[in-house]
Amino acid sequence: MPGGVLSCAGLTRRFAAVIALQGVDLKVEAGESVAILGPNGAGKTTLMRVIATLLRPSAGTLLLFDRPIGDGGAQARRRIGFLSHHSFLYPDLTPTENLEFYARMFHVPAVTQRVHELIERVGLTGWAHRPVRMLSRGLEQRCALARALLHRPDLLLLDEPFTGLDVDASATLIEMLRQEQQRGMTMLMTTHDLARGLDLCRRAVVLVRGKIRYDRAIDTDERATFEGQYRAAVQSGSAD
Repeated sequence: MPGGVLSCAGLTRRFAAVIALQGVDLKVEAGESVAILGPNGAGKTTLMRVIATLLRPSAGTLLLFDRPIGDGGAQARRRIGFLSHHSFLYPDLTPTENLEFYARMFHVPAVTQRVHELIERVGLTGWAHRPVRMLSRGLEQRCALARALLHRPDLLLLDEPFTGLDVDASATLIEMLRQEQQRGMTMLMTTHDLARGLDLCRRAVVLVRGKIRYDRAIDTDERATFEGQYRAAVQSGSAD
């Protein structure tokens, strides 16, 4: 899929007197994997929700797949997968029923086969027919991951995806993300885990108080020194 996937210019989001995003400029090309890093309250979740078209920007422009969201918001959403703190699952439906519902919303072909495949991949076979409200947080997060990948999105947005996952579930998530990256999927991930973020992503963006303070590709040799660069960016941004 050639071309730009995401382009933000002067992106701003206000909540009453609070400015969560302040003039964010960000471009992401097809196939890139970007770690969005920053301290609590930096605006990371707000940025992800704006990109996911769940929040409207207060100012600035946002292009998704080279089109303004106003012109093709619904079409863009069909090409986005979003995994966040909210699972977007119906608690009284089973994982299978939830995935079948979303599969039909996104016009996924061969629904039964695709749902069965993902239930197995995320390790939910033994819980596939129990209501989501009976699942642990970790199992619910596995189902939410299956929901986000169900329609084979071109852009995957992950907001702290490892929250609530045990070691086995985290390993499953990492394996699945690597498979999707090999498929050519573009990925943005917020995380507080610098090592894991750089292991999965080759570009780091540091957001502090709603502004991008650092944005560059990180190669393998630079990972050992990145923590110092990260702390310097956070300190500089916090001093403004």
